[in-house]
Amino acid sequence: FHLRDEADEEGTIADIKRSIEFRGANLWALVFAVFIASVGLNINSTAVIIGAMLISPLMGPIMGMGLSLGTNDLELLKRSMRNLGVAVFIAVLTSALYFMITPLDQAQSELLARTQPTIFDVLIAIFGGSIGIIASSRKEKTNAIPGVAIATALMPPLCTAGYGLANAQWAYFFGAFYLFFINSVFICLTTFVFVRLLRFRPVSFIDPVREKRVRFYLGLFAVLTIIPSVYAAISVVQETLFRSRTEQFIAQNFHFKDTQIIKQEAVFDRQKPTLKLMLMGEPLSSKEQDLLVSQLPNYQLSNTELVLQQPTKGSAELEKE
Repeated sequence: FHLRDEADEEGTIADIKRSIEFRGANLWALVFAVFIASVGLNINSTAVIIGAMLISPLMGPIMGMGLSLGTNDLELLKRSMRNLGVAVFIAVLTSALYFMITPLDQAQSELLARTQPTIFDVLIAIFGGSIGIIASSRKEKTNAIPGVAIATALMPPLCTAGYGLANAQWAYFFGAFYLFFINSVFICLTTFVFVRLLRFRPVSFIDPVREKRVRFYLGLFAVLTIIPSVYAAISVVQETLFRSRTEQFIAQNFHFKDTQIIKQEAVFDRQKPTLKLMLMGEPLSSKEQDLLVSQLPNYQLSNTELVLQQPTKGSAELEKE
């Protein structure tokens, strides 16, 4: 489990610094990766989306931020943040332009999958970011980096945000950007942690006063980065647990012979979560409905509102619903 034996500190720092800049070939790679990912999301092609993730150069500035935090390099941090901001702006704008002109405007499953992050996305970002910096630090490079690019999926969320912007679907825009934020923050933090574990030499300053001030700002930035990511992680965990509990509640309590669930929707809200169920067949009696509501606390859903939609006016009404 020793990591320092085969670490190439100088080569790793040089590679990351080289991948930070978005100019020339790197910028063209970003633009074309955005178009490829947008087309893939548009036609619901997993293979095309994977190709775009392999081309995308977005990992560079994110790992650069983690490296700068780990080595107290303020200048590298500024460059990384500036270039990441430019890359995000170009990616969202390019994808929005594509989705404005494409005749296919329906949101497909691949696109929708990027609008609701779960705890699993957080775990993938943590594990992916960890192996990303470990693989980058080896003297002999491995095939891990392409796998990290696919697993952490930085490009598709930005293209999904572009779709939301182009179609004024703000839930899609913020949900997808939220996923990109989660991935970016945890890749940055895991890079920072492993740079410290590998004991990369910190950047030294001739002026001790300036060095102290830089360390303070770096520490402040690290804390400010961690706070929203922790909040995001807590929210993701709560929503994931809520959806899991609603699935368990439905599976264990809906055994009505003449009534079937034809549609279900779990709406998570911190103050008042809701479970909406559309039923077909014999309407449930008041006693049966009260029994279902009484079972909610057993699944830690005591503050959840159970909404049962039971069409009773025949097939026309059901069809309308």
